[in-house]
Amino acid sequence: MACASYNIGGASMKFLYSHHHRSSKPFMANHRRFIFGNPSVLYVGSLSSNSANLLAPRDSLRLNGSRSFSTTVFNSVSTDNGVSGERVVVLVIGGGGREHALCYALQRSPSCDAVFCAPGNAGISSSGNATCISDLDIFDSSAVISFCCKWGVGLVVIGPEAPLVSGLANDLVKAGIPTFGPSSEAAALEGSKNFMKNLCDKYGIPTAKYQTFTDSSAAKKYIKEQGAPIVIKADGLAAGKGVIVATTLEQAYEAVDSMLVKGVFGSAGCRVIVEEFLEGEEASFFALVDGENAIPLESAQDHKRVGDGDTGPNTGGMGAYSPAPILTEELQSLVMKSIILPTVKGMSEEGCKFVGVLYAGLMIEKKSGIPKLIEYNVRFGDPECQVLMVRLESDLAQVLLAACRGELSGVSLNWSPGSAMVVVMASKGYPGNYEKGSVIRNLEEAEHVAPSVKIFHAGTALDSDGNFIATGGRVLGVTAKGKDLEEARERAYQAVEEINWPGGFYRRDIGWRALPQKQFSTKG
Repeated sequence: MACASYNIGGASMKFLYSHHHRSSKPFMANHRRFIFGNPSVLYVGSLSSNSANLLAPRDSLRLNGSRSFSTTVFNSVSTDNGVSGERVVVLVIGGGGREHALCYALQRSPSCDAVFCAPGNAGISSSGNATCISDLDIFDSSAVISFCCKWGVGLVVIGPEAPLVSGLANDLVKAGIPTFGPSSEAAALEGSKNFMKNLCDKYGIPTAKYQTFTDSSAAKKYIKEQGAPIVIKADGLAAGKGVIVATTLEQAYEAVDSMLVKGVFGSAGCRVIVEEFLEGEEASFFALVDGENAIPLESAQDHKRVGDGDTGPNTGGMGAYSPAPILTEELQSLVMKSIILPTVKGMSEEGCKFVGVLYAGLMIEKKSGIPKLIEYNVRFGDPECQVLMVRLESDLAQVLLAACRGELSGVSLNWSPGSAMVVVMASKGYPGNYEKGSVIRNLEEAEHVAPSVKIFHAGTALDSDGNFIATGGRVLGVTAKGKDLEEARERAYQAVEEINWPGGFYRRDIGWRALPQKQFSTKG
């Protein structure tokens, strides 16, 4: 049983909605007690669509004249994945495509009463997958805690890495709010590549050979000794742009100077990791962790390079698919045994237990076939999260609550059969300079052009005419499911081609690794 009680008075909150909004779940479920206006008057029962303006889309939500608001959760739900618990209101932190996918999956969870997203974006709000709180400062822990207390939030899911590294999870947990996401200390697995590499050394986790430098001359000397190709990484967070795969010594020297001398990544690049280049196939491996236990998610694989044929600079990800054929059951078992579980144990022994998602970027080495750890992210990947969430059939809210409580042992996850693919549409010029404000049309038509299509918004807003406009580099994640990868791919690209966005572009060969027999078009 969970219980929350609070006073709101005449509170008013601004939400993002548009005329495209489709109704989502009611804010509050049945079996709750509400006291409005005169405290001597008691209203008991389920909420109708007229009750305190809490249902259906509004430009603002007002509890007019109410003096107190009390809610007690009485009902519980049972699920088929080994967890059961109370119904819950969820707050998702973030505003990108990953967060849209999480909102989508949480809204479908039988145990989830309502989903908030802060700050969210216009696409999330318009889809009806969550109520977006655009003016909640996610880097102000006290403001987030206050919001959770006022609205009876029973689970916070933190999407992006920056709030994790800044310690939002620490503060929420201290306030007694169940939070899915690691502490700032544990988030160092992503926040510092040097920390991650040192952990690998100490606990025997397979990774590429490396050295860490703060002096450019010393780094260049080591690079000359090792030769090219070689990998240069900024130690800290650099928005997915801090990794340079140098094919020549000159490129490597330039990368070192850009970080250590010119400071292009600021404090994130004041220390660099010079790493052995591993040849093989990349794969993404995800596991949910409760501090002591870990359970694997389905496999997924993304495409980092901006251009067809894996050409051009690295990006945050231009597309993904699930499952990833390269991650066989044997390989997944090996990854859990040699990489994930030693990491979980090592973090616990280091005094910073990890609770959240471990996202291991792997290289299946060509010469040995052994999976090696390239890097860790401490949150769901983007765009891999999109393909995972459309395939997940388990109650996500209850699974994440189990992780928060250290109760993942014995939990199993259910996935839809077949495959899923996401094609990312980005603003022209990405990952370099790009223009904002270009109009995007035909999104609703695109979602209906083929079965099982879902468009996740990463960087959109609404202009004064109610049109979607691009506000970021990666803007849309056009996602589709199919009986197999080929059908999922066909449906995703059908939807992409329906979208009218002259200011955008996309890769035309997502899935080529898994479908080598297919001829991929690179026209247009």
